[in-house]
Amino acid sequence: MTTPDRTGPYIIGIGNAVMDIIAPTEEARLEALGITKGIMQLVDRERSEYLMAAQADDHSSRRDQARMVAGGSVANTLAGIGGLGLRTAFIGSVADDEIGRLYARQTEAAGTRFVNAPVAGAGLPSSRTIIFVTPDGERSMNTYLGISAELGPEDVAPEVFDGAGWLFLEGYLFDKDKGKAAFLKAADCCHAAGGQAGIALSDPFCVDRHRDDFRRLVAGPMDYVIGNVHEWQSLYQVEDLEEALRLAQADCGTVICTRSGDDAILIRGGERVTVPVRRVVPVDATGAGDQFAAGLIYGLASGYPLEVAGRMGIIAASEVIGHVGARPQSDIRARFRAAGLG
Repeated sequence: MTTPDRTGPYIIGIGNAVMDIIAPTEEARLEALGITKGIMQLVDRERSEYLMAAQADDHSSRRDQARMVAGGSVANTLAGIGGLGLRTAFIGSVADDEIGRLYARQTEAAGTRFVNAPVAGAGLPSSRTIIFVTPDGERSMNTYLGISAELGPEDVAPEVFDGAGWLFLEGYLFDKDKGKAAFLKAADCCHAAGGQAGIALSDPFCVDRHRDDFRRLVAGPMDYVIGNVHEWQSLYQVEDLEEALRLAQADCGTVICTRSGDDAILIRGGERVTVPVRRVVPVDATGAGDQFAAGLIYGLASGYPLEVAGRMGIIAASEVIGHVGARPQSDIRARFRAAGLG
């Protein structure tokens, strides 16, 4: 990959700072540990420490030690945007422990500014997802949110937004009142700096839990919103996608709808475009939505037409599903050029 000179638009993201702890395992081991294969489940602190110890025991005498990779939805998106050459900063919360310090170092090394220093004396440890990978490539994820879910408005400093053109939020962090307050403060700071604020709805179950607050957010300070079919249907409680998008368009200036293997729909003001998706069998679908957002935001922030920005999102997503891992492993800008974009 080429090393981009990160210039131009400045994008800030806020999300869960979650360390991915990844290691291979056998099918029988999942059953012995009581893990349901192929799903992501939230676990408590005690369960997470038990699984980390079990993972370490599995690999204590083997060369394939567990890998620790900084993750989290918005953090993955920022890594993609940074790889495309733009300046990025991440507002998240980690404890001053081994995982938190490594998370901050990895984020900075990847070219994204990690805004908030690890919290010393925190009552909660840094967030982590313990991922067991079976021989068929299936990932079984066990997520403990820890201190990350405690991010609040006090963690959002207005001076960080000086020069910021774009803000990107993740719906996963919307579960607590302090997370909602942080989002509203960040949106205000971004708008005061002359930027645009947006969010990924992230999960239909998250939308179900906080529908009224999400509706107010979409119709209020959000300039752009990204969601899939199920998330938009959940937000407006309608089965008909076109009706959901009509309601969304009335609420928000830019509406993006991904549809898995079907064309993506992008609406901005009176403009509507569809962007075709080439169906492929993914090696690992983890991060597809995160990198779609990366390509899309890069295109929008760089001033490309709506249809081109959508195509950039599709190209970025198609790259990441072609390998294991949630972040790009090749030169995405070279792929844009090959497609006649940028």
